[in-house]
Amino acid sequence: MNIPAATWDWLTDPAHWSGDDGIWHRLLQHLVLTVVCLVISCVIALPVALVLGHLGKGGALAVNLSNVGRAVPTFAVLVLLLLTPVGRWGEGPTVVALVLFAVPPLLTNAYVGMREVDRSIVGAARGMGMTGRQMLLRVELPLALPMILNGVRIAAVQLVATATIAALAGGGGLGRIITAGFNLASTPQVVAGAVLVAGFALIVEGVFEVAERLAPRRTRGATR
Repeated sequence: MNIPAATWDWLTDPAHWSGDDGIWHRLLQHLVLTVVCLVISCVIALPVALVLGHLGKGGALAVNLSNVGRAVPTFAVLVLLLLTPVGRWGEGPTVVALVLFAVPPLLTNAYVGMREVDRSIVGAARGMGMTGRQMLLRVELPLALPMILNGVRIAAVQLVATATIAALAGGGGLGRIITAGFNLASTPQVVAGAVLVAGFALIVEGVFEVAERLAPRRTRGATR
């Protein structure tokens, strides 16, 4: 079998793009799951990182604790969560597992970005009479924004790639195309699912790359 040709035929078949099992529907599910997990992860990690980075205390401990999550496979976390009461919450186990996976890069990059802000600039802002809140929001945050966005980009791309595990817990997303391909012993479908996930990840990477390129311009405007 010519796998590349068969994969192309599968991807270009209109029947595979419509319906509840179609590519568009699975892509939308994948996008929603990724966005939800990314937003929850940002809400958890970024405020902690920004405050600790501003204070310069406890950040190393927080970053080290968050990095422990990288040593635990997300699939193993998902399986364990399925065996707990959380397993009854529909997409709950998948969301929790993915959030735990996305927090470390967000927390680490935001904290490092805050601590790498030029201390002389912070000192000048303090000398001008700015409060701690004003320094955080008007000086440190804008200057740390490129590093923060880099962490968000890393987390988003990782989530896109890892959200395929939702299919193993009965959830939706592009992972369902891959698992269905395995169940049907259809190598072209498995490869097509992998290509779709990779393509989606590249698109997300590109969007954040553009955002990071624009961030310095906003930073300069915010610090004038």
